[in-house]
Amino acid sequence: MKHITVAKRACVILTVLLMMVALGACGNSNGLDRKATYTAVIDISGYGTVTVRLDQKAAPITCANFVSLAESGFYDGLTFHRIMEGFMIQGGDPSGNGSGGSGTTIKGEFSANGVKNSLSHTRGAISMARNNLSYDSASSQFFIVQKDSLFLDGQYAAFGYVTDGMEVVDAIAADAEPTDNNGTIPPDQQPVITSVTIVKS
Repeated sequence: MKHITVAKRACVILTVLLMMVALGACGNSNGLDRKATYTAVIDISGYGTVTVRLDQKAAPITCANFVSLAESGFYDGLTFHRIMEGFMIQGGDPSGNGSGGSGTTIKGEFSANGVKNSLSHTRGAISMARNNLSYDSASSQFFIVQKDSLFLDGQYAAFGYVTDGMEVVDAIAADAEPTDNNGTIPPDQQPVITSVTIVKS
């Protein structure tokens, strides 16, 4: 009986080691290839495209979540529901009013939550929105910074930067007519995300 137990333990250990090797060879535990660069092309109806280079070294959990949602088609047809000119444009909420998400949440990758993230909320940064109750409440909603907003550093998970299309962000912000000081946009005026395409290189 003792020999059987030892053999079982050896099998379990070998299985775990093989899984670790496989994960190391294929990518990381979040499903992204460590050596690859991921770019998101956000197509916004009537405006054009915004190209964002994701930084999985700074925010691997956040990037993996965004890529997974984009590749599943989750963002297709959603909108930018909150727009504040001179600050940011926010979208990715299936409810269209800031209260919804994908059904799951992720760990907030920023210093206030004990995670090192060197990305700053300068113009062109893409970051995850969350509620004020939990650092780990980010789900699908994201925002693109139109004007340097360094006060967000350490409090929100930036995970990349716009490399092309900031003029599209500027146009969306300029056209917006919020109904309050929080940037709320009426449903029939919310810019629509046609698609988010992930390019791996």
